[in-house]
Amino acid sequence: MTYHLRIARPVGDLDRAAQMYTEGLGLTVLYRFEDHDGFDGVMVGAKGDGYHIEFTRCRNHFVEPTPTLEDLLIFYIPSDPEWLSACSKMLTVGFRKVKPHNPYWEQRASTFVDQDGYRVTLHRGNWPSGLALLA
Repeated sequence: MTYHLRIARPVGDLDRAAQMYTEGLGLTVLYRFEDHDGFDGVMVGAKGDGYHIEFTRCRNHFVEPTPTLEDLLIFYIPSDPEWLSACSKMLTVGFRKVKPHNPYWEQRASTFVDQDGYRVTLHRGNWPSGLALLA
């Protein structure tokens, strides 16, 4: 069975979050909503992919973003030129490059943090399709 993954995160500024993730990662705004049971939101992703990221803001009370050092969105970028370009875009749109908490990510990746403290890791190379996650 195939599932669609939705990652929901509270943010301080919906428009800023959407801009950073669309311009930095090349994602698209898939949907926006206002005052749905007291919440506003924007969903970003790539049409047809099996995931999207939802940024939300509660109108009734502020929900503090509380990411940890190990809360990562990890994107696998196949070629060196694409990876270098993506890393450059991340900095241009306002992400900050940070040292990853887990040293594994220093070998073939760069980690960035957004305005709310959420981390995005850009891995240089393809996801290993032959990797057996369940043995």
